[in-house]
Amino acid sequence: MRTNFCGELNKSHVDNEVTLCGWAHRRRDHGGVIFIDLRDKKGLAQIVIDPDTPEAFKAGESVRNEFVLQVTVR
Repeated sequence: MRTNFCGELNKSHVDNEVTLCGWAHRRRDHGGVIFIDLRDKKGLAQIVIDPDTPEAFKAGESVRNEFVLQVTVR
């Protein structure tokens, strides 16, 4: 289901596919770019969704605090 915990991500994960699971701690929309702070038992990871990915952006618009999410970043 997940490859890593949110608090375990570091530079070695750049350019690798990573799957995270957790709760939406906070969601912010800054003029077209959506930021979601994803929380699990090991920490936080910030997910950035831009409008160039319409399917992900549409899903990101519906996220609310404490939603349970699985996110795969490629």
